[in-house]
Amino acid sequence: MGITEIFFVSIGLGMDAFAVSICKGLSMLKIKLKGILTVAIYFGIFQALMPYLGYILAKKFGIEVVSLNGFIAFILLSIIGINMIKEAFSKKEDNINQVGDDLSFKTMVILGIATSIDALAAGVSFACLNVNIYLAILSIGIITFILSIIGVKIGNIFGSKYKGISEIIGGIILILMAFKILLKI
Repeated sequence: MGITEIFFVSIGLGMDAFAVSICKGLSMLKIKLKGILTVAIYFGIFQALMPYLGYILAKKFGIEVVSLNGFIAFILLSIIGINMIKEAFSKKEDNINQVGDDLSFKTMVILGIATSIDALAAGVSFACLNVNIYLAILSIGIITFILSIIGVKIGNIFGSKYKGISEIIGGIILILMAFKILLKI
């Protein structure tokens, strides 16, 4: 697999993180550089590490298919989406720990895993294709980082204008992504 193919695979793998970044941006009350970078760093790191993990597992144990990936992503994205919708209907304006503004370690790890679970399977296929794994994970991480920054900014532009409805839309998008993943299984 050449550099061009790795680039396009990187974009494809980064699109889940891009979509979830838009959802995060939709529901963020105030956008700050620290928040944008937090989302981008978590997603970039998870998108880079998961293919590496899949690659290592495949090389070490000969794993061909990681069968639980889809179910795990489905559950995580569904829970997050439902929580976003629930927050949109709660009338607590003083609640500063809303789903969109929650950039806690726990929340970001869950989102990072949910958005990068398909990258684990990609890493398994990289092992079968003898891909330069270091070039691949560097490309995937950087592209996901950039896409996440763009996603948060886009989401926040629309979210600040349409706060309640944007949280509902963001939650629905996450739930639909979860069902899309489930249908692929």
